[in-house]
This record gives sequence, structure tokens and C-alpha cells, in this order.
Amino acid sequence: MTSASVDESTRLAMYRDMVRARDFEQRAYDLFLEGVVQGTTHLGLGQEAVAAGFAAAMRPTDMTFCTYRGHNHTLLRGAPMPALMGELAGRKTGICGGKGGSMHLTDVPNHAMGSYAIVGAHLPIAVGAAWAGVLRGTDQVSVCFFGDGATNIGAFHEAVNLAAVWKVPVVFVCENNLYMEYTPIGDVIAVEHPAADRASAYGLESIIVDGNDVEAVHDIAVETIERARRGEGPSLVEAKTYRHKGHSRADPGKYRPDDEVAAWLERDPLTISRRRLEADGVAGDTIDAIEAESMIEVDSATEATRNAPPPDPATLMTEVWADGGSEWRN
Repeated sequence: MTSASVDESTRLAMYRDMVRARDFEQRAYDLFLEGVVQGTTHLGLGQEAVAAGFAAAMRPTDMTFCTYRGHNHTLLRGAPMPALMGELAGRKTGICGGKGGSMHLTDVPNHAMGSYAIVGAHLPIAVGAAWAGVLRGTDQVSVCFFGDGATNIGAFHEAVNLAAVWKVPVVFVCENNLYMEYTPIGDVIAVEHPAADRASAYGLESIIVDGNDVEAVHDIAVETIERARRGEGPSLVEAKTYRHKGHSRADPGKYRPDDEVAAWLERDPLTISRRRLEADGVAGDTIDAIEAESMIEVDSATEATRNAPPPDPATLMTEVWADGGSEWRN
């Protein structure tokens, strides 16, 4: 069902964002198999609606904090695709100079404030950044994305509690894809909903949204972000979604029941969005053009990455300490 609050241009923009994120990550997967992207990657294939719905609701100055499964979030906040592709491949052209890789994508000019490899570590940082905005009077909101497994980390409870006590302008978004790495989240918690069922402990509303419905996500994003901006404190959102691949490139995901995977693949967020747009009268040619433009962008970023050099070894010890080098320590 179409959300009455989302106009057609926004719906098309969100579909475009989801397609770009899907094509980018699929290409990253292909390049990993070729050996162009090394190390590992944690793909958000299937989870694009959460990133797109919130990105469309945020102001340019609002801040995003995400996990190592953060390609979608960083890209959709405005990070240049060639710079992200270059970072995944360890190239000089990467957004972190080729030194951060897949799990540490950061684009401060676009207020994508980092992907964090330590589970739950970024939640207190998001609270601190939002509180700093209050002190400076910037009217900024932090939106902090994390997985269901992070709800069992102490930093989750500390961050949500302090944000609630101080009414910090932060929106916590749990991307519940049902698995904490290889373990079903339901096997290790005493409640059904790892985030929403714990919200009341901190005086917050229990909010659950279909994380594969970009319009439903956008509605919740607008509501919670503006609530935070008005000074009414944080929200804790649980977005129910599903990753199409394993936890990482090293994981074939065989621990998930075949019927469960098939059922969730039928609820692909791109398929849901496209069918809804067409049912509401958007021409198929318009949607096809969006998909073609996305592939052109991905192909261009891929070509730029293949031709880019690795980082200069001289940069190895730069940007490590606040003063730019390590010499003072010796």
C-alpha cells in the first residue's frame, strides 16, 4: 500500500538509491571473486530499504553512524561511488586513501561518520556527536544503524539509557536480519524483538517497521528524526529485514533454512518498490531508465578502480595519530 505522505519524486529517488546500492554491492561481490577486492566484505544485499528510507528523510547535516555492513549507508549519504569502490579495492583513489577498506568507510563532508568494525562501539559515539550538536546549537540529529546482535552488547544499553536520560537527538535503528553472524538472534535473547521489546526499559516507545518496505521506513524515519530535532529525545526503531548473502564473503550461509531464505527473497525490497510504482502508474520505461543509469555509474566506478594505483607507501604512517605522524612517540 502506498504511503500517503511520500510523493512520487521521493519514491522514485528512493528506488534509485536502492538500485544504486544493490548494483554497487553486487559489483563488489563480483570484484571480490576476481581478486580485485581483497580481505572480506559484509554485504547489505536485501537490506537497501532501511538505508534508502532513512537517507531520504535526513538533512544533509544530519550524521550517519553504521556498522561494517555500511556500504549502503555511506553511498546513500552522498559518498562518491568511485571513491567507495576504490576503498574496497585498496586503491589510492579510495575515500580513505585505500587504508580503511570495506569495514571503515567514512565520508565526513557528507556526514557519514564512519563504519565501525567493533560490534556496538559506535552507539556511544553517535550519542556523543548528537550531544555535541546540542551544545553547539547545530540542530543536527545522529542516526545510528546496528545489527540485532549489538543489542546484547553493553554499549547498546549504555548509549540508549544515556540518550534517553539526556534527551539526546539520536535515532537508534536496529537492522534486525534475524542472525547475529551465524546464530539466530532468537536463540540468545529472552524476548521476541531484540530492540523494540527492550525500549520500555529506557522509557521509549516500541517501534517495529517492515525494513523491506522503503516507504514504511521513510515514514518512521521522518517521524523519529523530527521528534529528535524538536528536542523530544531519542527513538529506538527495529527494522525487520534479511540479508541475501551470508554474514561475510567467507560465509555461505548454509545454516539458514532454505524455505526461510526463499520466503525472504520473495520479499525483495526492490521488487516490492518497483511493483508498487508500476501499480500507481509510473511508466516501466521510467523505472528501466533508473536501472540503466545505475549500471552505467557502477561500470564507470569499476573502470576507474581497475585503473587506479595502490596507495603510496609513504602514506602508511600518516593519519594515524591526531598530529599526523608517529615520530613524537620515539
